Order: sequence, then structure tokens, then C-alpha cells
Amino acid sequence: MSEKHLVVQDALCKCQFGSAPDKLKVLSHKKEYANDKDGSKKLIATTKEIGAATFEKNTFGNCPKMGNPPPPCKPNVTEWEGFYKDVVMSNKGNPLLEDSKAVCAVAGSPCIEIIKHGQMTSAGAQNFKNANPAVQKQLNPMVSSSTMLEKKPKNDGLEVGQE
Repeated sequence: MSEKHLVVQDALCKCQFGSAPDKLKVLSHKKEYANDKDGSKKLIATTKEIGAATFEKNTFGNCPKMGNPPPPCKPNVTEWEGFYKDVVMSNKGNPLLEDSKAVCAVAGSPCIEIIKHGQMTSAGAQNFKNANPAVQKQLNPMVSSSTMLEKKPKNDGLEVGQE
């Protein structure tokens, strides 16, 4: 993969030893955002997302590394690997990438991976302009994309018959 997504708040993570995914929480800063045109919805995750309260539920199910029968998982991230090294954020951390992995204190290895980076796409006017008209017609036969793109004259506030 040549391009990698930045990881943001609510990215879905899983532990290779656990039985359930959990969402990443960004608690290390409140400054850098991604994923929307205003840049204000999803905090960018960094290498400073460490410790015992890094995830929403703070568990990946049961942890076979802690004994038999496996007790509930209590992840404790000690460090991240595979992050973007060329940028340092306001919290002095580096941005996480979709293939970054976390080292858990219990497992002692990079066992926590990101399965969904958390970013969501949103279509804008430019996407509509660049869309294939034949595909648009199939997806939405009730709307003519060509007439939607036509420029309509502005109404200057004059009623018909006024000068």
C-alpha cells in the first residue's frame, strides 16, 4: 500500500490474543484534527496514546496471556510501532498510521493492531461533478445529473413585470 491513512479518534483496534475489538481514545491532546473539511471532528491519534485507559471499554475480551481460564483483558499500551516519523504533533508524539501496532505490557509484544483507521469519507460538490453520469443514472434514475450541474440565472429580486 503506497498511501496510508492517519489513525483518528474511535479507530477500531484488536489484540491478537483477545476475543473482541475496542475503540481507540485520543486523550493526549485536543489540537490536531482530521477527516472533515473544517478539520474539527476527529482527533489524530499519536504515539502518546499509551497507558491503561487508551481504549473506550479498555478490554479486548479475555486474555489467555494472563492464565487459564483467561481472565478479562486489561490492556496497557507501553509504546507504538510503525508510526509516521517525519511529523511531530503538539503533544510531542508522532501520528499513528493504519498499520501501526501497540505493544501491550501483558503480552510484551506488538499485539494490538488497528483494523479500521476511524476516518470516514464524505462526498462534496466536486465529487458529484467528477462522477460518471452513466453510473449516476443507474444509482439515482429520478435525478438528471446534467441538469443539476447547469448554472441557473440568479434572481435579482425583481418580480415578473417589474422594472
